[in-house]
Amino acid sequence: MLKRIWIIFTRDLEVNAKDFISLYILIIPILFGVLINVFSPGINDTTINLALIEGENSEQVSYFEQFADVELFENKQKVEERVGNRDAMIGVLKKGDAYYLLTQGNESEGIVDYAKLLTGLYEQDIDMVDSNSELIEFGKTVPPLKKTLVNTAILFISILGGMLIALNVVEGKVDNTLNAMNVTPTSRLTFILGKSMMGVLLSVFGTLALIAITGFLNVNIFQMLLVVVITSLLSILVGFIEGLTNKDIISAAGSIKLLFLPLIAGVLAIELLGDKWQPFFYWNPFYWAYKGNDLILSESGSWTEILTYSGFVLALCGIVYLILAPKIKKGLE
Repeated sequence: MLKRIWIIFTRDLEVNAKDFISLYILIIPILFGVLINVFSPGINDTTINLALIEGENSEQVSYFEQFADVELFENKQKVEERVGNRDAMIGVLKKGDAYYLLTQGNESEGIVDYAKLLTGLYEQDIDMVDSNSELIEFGKTVPPLKKTLVNTAILFISILGGMLIALNVVEGKVDNTLNAMNVTPTSRLTFILGKSMMGVLLSVFGTLALIAITGFLNVNIFQMLLVVVITSLLSILVGFIEGLTNKDIISAAGSIKLLFLPLIAGVLAIELLGDKWQPFFYWNPFYWAYKGNDLILSESGSWTEILTYSGFVLALCGIVYLILAPKIKKGLE
């Protein structure tokens, strides 16, 4: 049995390595990781960007760099050109013995006020050591936006695993591999397990690649893999159904995309809605998977909590299996 499972898996791997769509799905997790690193800010990053003239006042540059991103330019004209770009950049230019702010006019009021405050504090020679404020930290070291993007991408990858299974099943129908299976000693269970390995492998590999690229390797890997594998069961079931009921790759891939709706619903419910609305989403396995991943990425989840959330996901996947099993069995006949 293990040998037949391995043969089915290696055949799918060879086919996917030659097919552009399948190969693209396999490398998407790496693209996710790179894009998240590029576009998500760090927890201490600032959104205030200031443009100054290089060499005009090095002391002022050092002061501003404590509180904002500072870019230096050769002359006033270069500063004006930079401020004129689409992003929010404020120029700080000298006029006589004072400084004035150069803006494009569409910057938010908060950014402009912040730049005014920094300029005023500098001119009054007020430093951080002169503050009477006390800094109290809540121990949050993970950028919240980055954690949300990584968590959502992990769930997205599990759906891609189901899409890959659907593509492989459709490919098997096209070249009559599915029909040939019925006249061989290969059982339906062996076929299902062999076809499922590709989707599970993508989910596991994709998740590990994603957290490695985005800097989350300090999380509990075993907890993460537990949630990922269990969440993948839903995508595997739907992948088989769509692969068996569709006759071409485009239709199968399009049908799998319907899983994006409950995924996004689960994420938005947790991130945007109040506690009174949460029970309306308890039916959604992605809701529980997102909550489990959130604890893991925050490095604050106990095994009891992770097992509880994983149990909810597994139970919901079991219900889906009971509904879809007769259709899968019929499709394999």
